[in-house]
Amino acid sequence: MSQELPGLDRIRARFLHLQTARQADIAQYALLAWESDDADTKRLNLQAAQNTLHQIAGTAGSLGFREFGQTARKCEELIIKFFESAPSRHSVLMQEILTNLDAFVTESQNLISRSS
Repeated sequence: MSQELPGLDRIRARFLHLQTARQADIAQYALLAWESDDADTKRLNLQAAQNTLHQIAGTAGSLGFREFGQTARKCEELIIKFFESAPSRHSVLMQEILTNLDAFVTESQNLISRSS
């Protein structure tokens, strides 16, 4: 029988509490990146989203939210793919990023509501 570390429930609760703000931040970064015609603004907002997703992906699995962490990692990887791709692919990749980020935000909301 596996035993959880002391305080793990408290850490999970804190993670979920932070998730409300993080999902809003990610949605805002994505919207700003999508709406911007300026390459630097687009890049900065995508990097901010990527950094937040990286934090979530790194923590979620160890707190028992494996699937949620995998969704965050997939979004992060799409952003990295965007940065590594030719500008001619950016429009298509941006649409894919937004579709996946939308699914991530929905999954985040579901996780929060299930845990409340």
